[in-house]
Amino acid sequence: MSQTYLRQQTVFAASWPRLLVALPILTLLFWPCAGAAESSDSFAPRIGTVDWTLAETLLSLGVVPVGVAQTRDYQAWVGKPALPDEVVDLGLRAQPNRELIASLELDQFLLSPLYQTLEPTLSRMTRVTTLTTYRPEADLWQNLIDTTHEVARIAHRETRASKVVNEHRERIDQVRQQLPDNLPPMLVIQFIDSRHVRVYGKGSLYEMVMNRLGMDNAWTGSTNLWGYATIGIEELTAPGYLVLVDPIPIGVSDELDQNRLWQMLPAVRQQRLLRLPAVWSFGGLPSAVRFAESLGHALQTTPDTHASLKDS
Repeated sequence: MSQTYLRQQTVFAASWPRLLVALPILTLLFWPCAGAAESSDSFAPRIGTVDWTLAETLLSLGVVPVGVAQTRDYQAWVGKPALPDEVVDLGLRAQPNRELIASLELDQFLLSPLYQTLEPTLSRMTRVTTLTTYRPEADLWQNLIDTTHEVARIAHRETRASKVVNEHRERIDQVRQQLPDNLPPMLVIQFIDSRHVRVYGKGSLYEMVMNRLGMDNAWTGSTNLWGYATIGIEELTAPGYLVLVDPIPIGVSDELDQNRLWQMLPAVRQQRLLRLPAVWSFGGLPSAVRFAESLGHALQTTPDTHASLKDS
C-alpha cells in the first residue's frame, strides 16, 4: 500500500468528526433556499404583456411587469393601479417592439386572444401564455376570478390570489351597502366622437358591476363580444342616469356644449349626467372595483354642473 494512500486515509479519518458537526449547520444554511424554491411567492418571474387587463391584474398581485405596451395610454384609459416609472413601454399593443422585448430577457409573456397573432414571434423569445377573460357564454365575475388565479400561478403569487379576490369582492360589497335603495337605471357610455358613443350592456364589465351593486342597466339592446354597442347620441333617451366614463376624445367637449341635440337629452337637461374617471371597460378585478367605487361616489355627490363636459 502506497504512502500517499495512507496519508489520504489518515486526513479523511481526522476530518470526519468535523464534517459530522458541520453537517447540521450546512443543512440549516441551505434549507431556507430549498424552501424558498418550493414557495409560490418566493420568486417573481420577469413578465411582459401587451394586454392592459393582465397588466393591472399583475399589479393587484404585487407583481410589477417588466414591460407593458402603450404605457401612456394605459394611464389614460385604465388609470389605476398606476404603472410604476420603471415599467418599459413595449410599443403598440398590436405591434410591439420585438427587438426591445428580446433584450428584456423575459421569463413569460402574457397575451389575450385579441393579440394571439403575436404568439408565433414572441414564443421564439420566451414562454407565451394566452388567457381568455371575456367569454360571452360564461359568468364574467367568475372569469375575472379565474384570470386572477391563473396570473397568480404564472407569477408565483398563488398564496396571495385568494386574498386579492376577497379584498375586491368586499370593496364592491361595501359600495352596495352605502347606496340607497330603488336607484333608477343607469346608461353607461364612452364617447367615440361628438355624435357616437359606446353604450355598455350584456357581457360588459360595467353591467356586471351594476348588477352586483343591485342596479339595473337601462341599455337592453344587443351588444358585441365585449359587451357594448355603437350608437348615435340621439338614442340616449332612456330614463335614469346617464353615466359617462372618461376619457373624452379631444375636442368633443367643446362640440357637445354647442350641440343642441346633446343639450336636449333628458339626462343632460335634468342634470342626471354623471361623469366618472377612466375605468378600463375590458378590465379585471381592479377595474371592476374602480368602477363600483367611482359610481358610488358620483351617486352620493350632488350634481351641480353635469350638463357641461368641460374639465374644471
